[in-house]
Amino acid sequence: MIKRLFEQVMQTLSEGESADSSRGDREAALRMATAVLMIDVALADNLFDEAELDRVLDLIEANFGLTPQEAAELTNAATEKAEELVSLHEFTQLLHQNLSEAEKARIVGLLWQIAYADGELDKFEDALVLKISDLLYVSRGRVMRLKHDAGVAANVPEA
Repeated sequence: MIKRLFEQVMQTLSEGESADSSRGDREAALRMATAVLMIDVALADNLFDEAELDRVLDLIEANFGLTPQEAAELTNAATEKAEELVSLHEFTQLLHQNLSEAEKARIVGLLWQIAYADGELDKFEDALVLKISDLLYVSRGRVMRLKHDAGVAANVPEA
């Protein structure tokens, strides 16, 4: 299932349709890949509570310029994909190949915000964000700064 989704996303990115349509499809594929990673982080501790759901919806809406309804639809679709997720590689590869370093760092920042959404950082969420950041080739120093910033924003005391 995930392999089929990845193939569809890659096909969408490589098809030679009109520029506007192709750009819209590319953006949709990148939004879906990012949303799946966000949901996967939220699910990492086996507890997807209301605070995390609200944070995911807010971040998707704000960062992708979507309406609340569009954000909810994307979140629902991403949740279905994340629950079937076997490997992060396809999604991180898609993002790595199509985003700048700054855009990849922004995604890592979003993932830290999700990890801290419930007021604490679970060891599984921490490990998953670090793994994703490695797969996106974001420098460890930058990842640690983003982690610190997300923790401060969430009012979580440093351990």
